[in-house]
Amino acid sequence: MNLARCWTLLLFRNRTPHNHESSWRVCWGMVGLLLLADRGLDVAGQRLAMAQDGANQVSSSKPIPGWEVTPDSEAALQKGLAWLARNQGTEGNWESEDLGLVGLGGLSFLAAGHLPQRGRYGDTVDRAFKYVLKKAKPSGLLNSADAQRDMYNHGLAAFVLGQAYGMTGDPQIGRVLDKSLRLISNTQCEDGGWDYRAKRQQHGHDLSLVVMQAKALRSAVDSGFEVRNDVVRLAIQSVRDHYKAENGARGFDEKAQEGPGQFTYDGNRTTLAMAACGVVCLQEFGQYDDWRIAKNMEQISKEVSRIRPNRGSGEVPFDAYTLYYVGQAIYQTGGADWQKNYPALRDYLVASQVKRPENPGEDGSWRDTRWVHGKQGQLYGTAVACFILAMPNRYLPILQEGKIEGLKDQLSGPPAANKPR
Repeated sequence: MNLARCWTLLLFRNRTPHNHESSWRVCWGMVGLLLLADRGLDVAGQRLAMAQDGANQVSSSKPIPGWEVTPDSEAALQKGLAWLARNQGTEGNWESEDLGLVGLGGLSFLAAGHLPQRGRYGDTVDRAFKYVLKKAKPSGLLNSADAQRDMYNHGLAAFVLGQAYGMTGDPQIGRVLDKSLRLISNTQCEDGGWDYRAKRQQHGHDLSLVVMQAKALRSAVDSGFEVRNDVVRLAIQSVRDHYKAENGARGFDEKAQEGPGQFTYDGNRTTLAMAACGVVCLQEFGQYDDWRIAKNMEQISKEVSRIRPNRGSGEVPFDAYTLYYVGQAIYQTGGADWQKNYPALRDYLVASQVKRPENPGEDGSWRDTRWVHGKQGQLYGTAVACFILAMPNRYLPILQEGKIEGLKDQLSGPPAANKPR
């Protein structure tokens, strides 16, 4: 990392579409983060006067708005990171071979400002990414679990590596990331989606897989990689194809604009997670004026308003998967959606976090009980919770405006024929 990279980051503005306040605050905060990381200082926990290990803590030149972060949410984030560090295995994983989950563990530290080999959690972050890199296959596939989870693990792990590369410039990460991006392009199905297995077919399986890969592509673009526009345009078309109005109209049918509607899992089944997935994908590729965003945000806001924490239970709102996308959807939409909904998610996580100092295997954790159970469920829940609590820092490249802004018009048009790769 060098000063040139820091100045490059000054070109990025605060990625809160339709709400561009504090742009330069975030840029200077990023410069401070990178300069101090070069000197081996840890800048996470910026609202604390002193870190527990005695290293000086610094903040952005201008503070993050007080409503976004509270003393309780900062304390909860620090306890969550401490749980992740304390319970990480010697190889760098958390009793999980799912590279997507291991990557999420590393992402939570990046989001809080901790870089590999730097500061208090430098070794923790470094081990997590080295585990992912070590398990990458020669083809670039980021999955060491069964083949039915190829593209789930691959998309999530590739997204995280893109964020890590954007913050570190590590050439080893870059080499693996380059292969993983080629695999994403080469396995895109003819309709713009992806299958669970890493192979190209006529039809993709569902919206969740589209968004997993699309986020990896967006992550790579902001980290300086070239991504084929036709692949992105076809993915955006697939997202729009998954929209269904309550009147039965779908996709690009003009009648779909009439009345309420949502993004669907498979063209039929609507879920909160898919509503958030669709919003995130369109927002992250600059499609801010797509009418489908507002319709899905109405449903997302309605569901967020209903959540009530079970204090100390360790439960995350909804489930870890849904929370991961809902948090990003409200952030990317920005404005009133962010200001209204983020405090509800934040305060829920603060209240539900496990607080049992006598039990280091539980204290500071959250868990997912819907999709993943046991220790892996703790990893999933805690990593996502920490990611959500750390979002106001805006350290991750995905939370900044970047190269994608200049490509918005190129990505808005109809996709070219999906030629064989």
